[in-house]
Amino acid sequence: MLRTTHTIPFRDYQTWVQITTPESERPDTLPLFVLHGGPGMAHNYVANIAELADETGRTVIHYDQIGCGNSTHLPDAPAEFWTPDLFVEEFHTIRTALAIDRYHVLGQSWGGMLGAEIAVRRPDGLASLSICNSPASMQLWVEGAAELRAQLPAATQAALARHEADGTVTDPEYLAATAEFYRRHVCRVEPMPKDFADSEAQMEAEPTVYHTMNGPNEFHVIGTLRDWTVIERLPAIIAPVLVVAGEFDEATPATWQPYVDNIADVRSHVFPDTSHCTHLEKPAEFRAVIADFLGSHDLAAAARV
Repeated sequence: MLRTTHTIPFRDYQTWVQITTPESERPDTLPLFVLHGGPGMAHNYVANIAELADETGRTVIHYDQIGCGNSTHLPDAPAEFWTPDLFVEEFHTIRTALAIDRYHVLGQSWGGMLGAEIAVRRPDGLASLSICNSPASMQLWVEGAAELRAQLPAATQAALARHEADGTVTDPEYLAATAEFYRRHVCRVEPMPKDFADSEAQMEAEPTVYHTMNGPNEFHVIGTLRDWTVIERLPAIIAPVLVVAGEFDEATPATWQPYVDNIADVRSHVFPDTSHCTHLEKPAEFRAVIADFLGSHDLAAAARV
């Protein structure tokens, strides 16, 4: 594989892009854009999806969404600046700059939500969308998180509730309780993989996007996305969609079932004994499922031309 990095102008800012090209590129494959989560968690923790380049003979494109990672940071931007529309615009700015007209999209967590926002607009050239570990509405996400929190030890639940009520979510006791939830439902690999730790560290160093849109952590959602939903718009999606999740995922089945119920061309796959970061917990199995889906729609996209 060959990796190159670039910066692409977006509005008055710069978006950092990494392009991974295979050692032997197959002419019948389409490039894959990988959308990271958070919002604001940067590309590091989904970096291993670039292995699909050599495994499938296709180009794989990662980028750090505006406000995080190697892209322009905007700590003083007002809350209303950070909208799904902003990130849809950024995606198409990058795609256009790279002169890519036909493509696949894979989004993980928030990235899957962003992928859905892209797909409901029916862009020309979208060959497929893989929605990985993502809710179709934040209300369903919050309800799922409450169910999972109720399964934590009583003392852990009490610590979470007490510090959230007091606004002391940086207290070491609260952070320890959060870590227990993450160990069960975010990434079950111990110790935490370096790629995930790198994304988390950059987010904690500059948390503007994550804290503004989401909140202080994965299950205390008090940011601007708290009322987000795509459910009523899902029938507009005409691209084929793959929905994947983990058995112990914080994206519980109820959170992603609307994708399955409301998209015409959709399939789903649940990976046993994994949680939210399925791609880090069972990377080879994850990529094999994605590769099979992409391959089937490379051929379909070629037939439509």
